[in-house]
Amino acid sequence: MKRPTIADIAREAGVSKGAVSYALNGRPGVSPATRERILEVAGRLNFHADSNARALAGAQARVVGLTLRRPPSTLGVEPFFMELISGLELELSRQSYALLLQMAAGPDEELAFYRRWFSEARVDGVLVCDVRDDDPRVAQLQELGVPAIVIGPPDAGGTLPTVWSDDARSMREAVEYLAALGHRRIARVGGIAEFAHTAIRTAAFTEACARLGLGEAVTVPADYSGESGARATRGLLTAADRPTAIVYDNDIMAVAGLTVAHELGIAVPAELSIIAWDDSPVCRLLHPPLTALTRDIGEYGVVAARLLLAAVGGEPVVSTHVAPAHLSPRGSTARPAT
Repeated sequence: MKRPTIADIAREAGVSKGAVSYALNGRPGVSPATRERILEVAGRLNFHADSNARALAGAQARVVGLTLRRPPSTLGVEPFFMELISGLELELSRQSYALLLQMAAGPDEELAFYRRWFSEARVDGVLVCDVRDDDPRVAQLQELGVPAIVIGPPDAGGTLPTVWSDDARSMREAVEYLAALGHRRIARVGGIAEFAHTAIRTAAFTEACARLGLGEAVTVPADYSGESGARATRGLLTAADRPTAIVYDNDIMAVAGLTVAHELGIAVPAELSIIAWDDSPVCRLLHPPLTALTRDIGEYGVVAARLLLAAVGGEPVVSTHVAPAHLSPRGSTARPAT
């Protein structure tokens, strides 16, 4: 799908390119009926007048776009995104590119951003996070022909290249470590269930628990916020057969879980072991410091930006695997009380 031009509008409306220019710029020289027909065609073709100069000149915007369908407050409390964006900015600035970050309220708004960015030549490429199975953003970017990199599992990226790490391997490492300590009732507070990487973690957690002969693999879905992490933890710890260990899909929920355990008088790690996914500095500042699955998120961003700029430059790009998260044992895990 190519970016619409004045010539496309002229051909579709059956007028000259000069008439299209007059109509789009609000200048006299065309009848009201012709102006209305031209504007209708321009809207239908998703043409924006302020894009034509750059598009016709063939100039690059030297900007890449990233949308996040999360509340804006997420960026203030979610260390993952701060470290990811730091890595993206590091590589983009080296090559004199800027990052256009847009928070979206829903899927329709996200898709509208892509269409507008493309039609106005605002970005040279796009990064896609929080990918879902059969994600409509992937299909639209493929249709538009915009250079794009998916930060997520290869299976969810369609024909788009992806940057990914083996979350299943990391989850197995966490469960096997807890089982080796003697835990038999392990629960998990997961992320947003529709995300492709969440599904991979859930499947790996369930498989590992079954393979090791542990109790029921209970996963409570949450949304990565402290509030949802605390709510999920409270439900698990007030159940009749409460777990002796909990794995959290991010560090914010793990911190909230530690707080709930303290409130309920449950000692960590003597009565409850906690593992956090992603190892931000806050994990090491708590008492006890949190055992965490550690990975270099900043490098994740660097690799994603590097691949995207290569794609923008017309170079062949393939999906790239970065090092998976590995366990960093600390004071929040121990053998369960007998």
